[in-house]
Amino acid sequence: YQRRVRGSSGINAEYGLKEDTQAVELLRCAALGLCSLSKSKKNKRKMKSSGLIQHLSKLITLEVETILVPVVATLSECSVDPEYRAAICEGGIIQYLSKFLESENQELVSHCAKAIFHCAEDDLTRTLIRQHNGLEPLVRLIKFTENVSMLDGVTGAIWKVAIDRENCKVFKDLKLCESLVPLLHSQPEEVMINVAGSIAECAKIPENIEQIRKAGGLTHLVNLLSGTNPTLLINVAHALGKCATEPDSATIIDKYDGVRLLWSLLKSPNPQVQSSAAWAICPCIDNNKDAGEMVRSLVGGLELIVSLLKSDNREVLASICSAVANIAKDEQNLAVLTDHGVVPILSKLVVAHAGDEYVKGHIADAIGRCCIWGNNRKEFGSRGVVKPLVRYLKSKDTFVYKAAAMALFHLSLEPENCVVMHENHAKQWLVNMVGDDDWILQEAAAGCIANIRHLALANDISKSGR
Repeated sequence: YQRRVRGSSGINAEYGLKEDTQAVELLRCAALGLCSLSKSKKNKRKMKSSGLIQHLSKLITLEVETILVPVVATLSECSVDPEYRAAICEGGIIQYLSKFLESENQELVSHCAKAIFHCAEDDLTRTLIRQHNGLEPLVRLIKFTENVSMLDGVTGAIWKVAIDRENCKVFKDLKLCESLVPLLHSQPEEVMINVAGSIAECAKIPENIEQIRKAGGLTHLVNLLSGTNPTLLINVAHALGKCATEPDSATIIDKYDGVRLLWSLLKSPNPQVQSSAAWAICPCIDNNKDAGEMVRSLVGGLELIVSLLKSDNREVLASICSAVANIAKDEQNLAVLTDHGVVPILSKLVVAHAGDEYVKGHIADAIGRCCIWGNNRKEFGSRGVVKPLVRYLKSKDTFVYKAAAMALFHLSLEPENCVVMHENHAKQWLVNMVGDDDWILQEAAAGCIANIRHLALANDISKSGR
């Protein structure tokens, strides 16, 4: 049927009916037909080229409920396409989607929420939802837990609009997180995926973390780590990682076995699950007073971390390098990492990923942290790490050149490494960093230059026989 309608230009005929605002029943039937047709990808392309959004933007202004339901359902179906989303935003439809969230018709509200869920992938839409007062209705709608379809759409919409930090501030005042926490259990997985994603985004604001903690959200999140749904695990790990930036929350996560469960996710065959778990582990270590002992209690944990440095996935590499940098703050754990071969692996990575701005900053950070044990800085030098790190100083990414400078400072405590730095003109880049606003970078750069100069001076004295 869909193929026959498309082939016979039936779609364009239905558009003609919609222009007659008096023929409400005909318009309703036309809208229902479009809603059905929009489930086909081929039809979506045909309707897009025929100006579907322009017509729907006129129909939606009629605010006739029997027409609105299929119209918004069509928008929801089509908004998975980025080009449709742009047209919906440009067509002024977002203000109506926000307005209809106040409707008593739950089917219409459900379609509005799902359309917002798709459209809010874009920055402008997230801003428009706030400007058109769509945030407060979304929070109020959470209480309708018996309508699973609507709850799925509403929580999904909240998740995506919460990506905007300003929206998170509004949600803080509305105490959204207190309402979300009870939905972390006894709900369908699709709802809990959205809720965990919403909590992860809201946790950008410290006050929201406090709301989550006081509402008992951390224990529910930790319990969800025992699940098997990859998307849910990713969102839960993100949420726990954001919450763990607050020391009190990090303590609770550890108390309820959250760190061990996160560590177990590193064994997942899914790279996204691995990386989200590794990123979450970092603040759990950083904000735990007994982090060293906590990590040592995980049997085989450090060996697993080192093995993941061989991953082909750049997100996994970046997150695991960050985890290594945090773990290496404890000397005993760094000694174990060294025994498992962390130095030769990082030495290979620093060259292999020299062109990847995202990964190489984390590699440099890990190298710097691993220098403080035994002969590691000497071994790094013998494995050719210094020269590529000097090149890292030329990066325009602040994190990359800062991490490189820190690593070079630690490496410069080994005289042979200073020779390589001097030969590769590290000083000309380090001099500029001495005047940086970041005092940590200033000290690292100045210390590195001082070590290079001391070696040069000692070499001059040796040559002169004095």
